[in-house]
Amino acid sequence: MKEITVSAFIALIAFALAGETLANEIVFAGSTTVQKRVLEPAKDGIKTATGFDINVRGIGSGGGFKELIDGTIVASVASSPLNSLLKKQGLPEDGTYQEHMIIEDVIVPIVHKSNPVKELTWEQLSDIHTGKITNWKEVGGPDQKIIVVTSHEGSATRAVFQKKVMKKADYVNNARTVKSTRQELNLVAKYKGGIGAVSKGFVDMNPGRVSVVSTKEISRPLSIITKGNPNSEVKSIIDYLKTPEAKKLYK
Repeated sequence: MKEITVSAFIALIAFALAGETLANEIVFAGSTTVQKRVLEPAKDGIKTATGFDINVRGIGSGGGFKELIDGTIVASVASSPLNSLLKKQGLPEDGTYQEHMIIEDVIVPIVHKSNPVKELTWEQLSDIHTGKITNWKEVGGPDQKIIVVTSHEGSATRAVFQKKVMKKADYVNNARTVKSTRQELNLVAKYKGGIGAVSKGFVDMNPGRVSVVSTKEISRPLSIITKGNPNSEVKSIIDYLKTPEAKKLYK
């Protein structure tokens, strides 16, 4: 009888500790850019400053926002403006959802490192991504077929680039669609005719893999989205991420 009591006591303690661990973990889902550039690099700092562990699932800004709407998570992460996310879901801008911008990010066009093209206008970039321009020789490059690489349709990077640069025009039919920023960079690094558009911070994290093409700045916010005011746990994380100490950790 005594052994059973001791075993039960140990099991109770283990259960309590497990519950404490789960209670101290905050789950975010959404933008892989926010995941890789902000939250994961600052993970240890968040733990030290707030006492919370974070778990980040990179499923795209749109995917994360859907989970926030469904109540699966208490906060999503986005590299697309809140008004764009609301519009896609057919929701009004009535203050139900709040955007907490952490930093502003810049999207840059990338090409194979052997490509001599160093500068493109937004009009040229649009014509390339819509299929009006199909060979690099048309913009001062080599006689090389252009291979357009882009993230999936739920990607905020794609949405911002398509809205700002392409004026919402459709991508060329044979564009290579990938699931992550890393895959996009890898394909552009592989194909001499490749072109994509990714976060500048991600390029900086992978020096020498691709070349950046100069163009007019393409910027967007990197944010945490909440339904209503953030709870105290999420607010403590947001407050920390806005400090100078946290910003030193960003990639």
